[in-house]
Amino acid sequence: MHENTPVVHHPVPLPPTHAPLVPQHHANAPQTLPEVQTVQLPDGRLITGYALTPAKDPEPYRVRPAISPVAVNIAIGGIGFLAVCGGLLLLATFITALAALVQQLVILAAVLFGGLVVVQALRLGSGRRAPAGTTVHIRRAVIKRNRFHN
Repeated sequence: MHENTPVVHHPVPLPPTHAPLVPQHHANAPQTLPEVQTVQLPDGRLITGYALTPAKDPEPYRVRPAISPVAVNIAIGGIGFLAVCGGLLLLATFITALAALVQQLVILAAVLFGGLVVVQALRLGSGRRAPAGTTVHIRRAVIKRNRFHN
């Protein structure tokens, strides 16, 4: 054979089997097989096969009533209003918590500053001499005045 010559393969029939053919039914298949029909085409060929039942028309589409655009706008506006109200509620809660935090910080600063003042006052009262300042001069003046009046 030459390379450019096409090769034609002829089908080989299979040997007949001795096992009986048993039709298998699917769950959706009808329980009986339809009749075999033969149809002759206009050019003289015969076609044999099962007759197919035409498919049923699907259920007619139920038309839903149209929704008014005004009703859609009202619903969307209501959802937006609820979102804004929720945001404002969260904002008010945040501001309240922030005010409580500032109040706690002010109280903490006052306690720390007051404690510092008390510690310094106790140190001065424990026998330590006060630094020379205005208080000492006022005491000397009072003592001199009292001696003056004596």
